Amino acid sequence: MGTVIIFALVAILAVFGTLSALKNKNGLGIIFGLGSAGVFGWFAIMTILHSGFPAGH
Repeated sequence: MGTVIIFALVAILAVFGTLSALKNKNGLGIIFGLGSAGVFGWFAIMTILHSGFPAGH
């Protein structure tokens, strides 16, 4: 479950970075921010779907 948390946090931070790059009109930052958010967000979602959400004790 720790992997999902890390992937989700990185994806969220990449979204904030992308918004900052959009504000500053930084093209390379926008490309890398969108790419990072997409890849890490996809990994987080697919890890939850494949491994399931833990029940918690």
